Amino acid sequence: MDNAKASFYLSQFIGKPLRIHTSDGRVFGGQMKCTDKDRNIILALTYEYRSPSAEVIRKAIEASGNPSAPVNWNSRYVGLVVIPGEHVRKIEFEESAYSGHKSGMVL
Repeated sequence: MDNAKASFYLSQFIGKPLRIHTSDGRVFGGQMKCTDKDRNIILALTYEYRSPSAEVIRKAIEASGNPSAPVNWNSRYVGLVVIPGEHVRKIEFEESAYSGHKSGMVL
């Protein structure tokens, strides 16, 4: 998809809650404010989520004896962020709980 088509597609999500997965493995969840011709995305009211380290996962598996033991993602509030388009790997739209639809992926 060329930049113009991608920007047009993304513009329909302005003001909507999105989850953006980046090339370094982080996930940002926030309200989309705008995009540009380079597919950079600005999110407001944003939380950053990082997967737990391999060591934390290993310890959780050892402690529970379950190879699919649940572990918590690390999160922090980051507010207003710019996510460079070149680092966007996946975009998920989160439907509002008030619209009667289920949310997107659960982290």
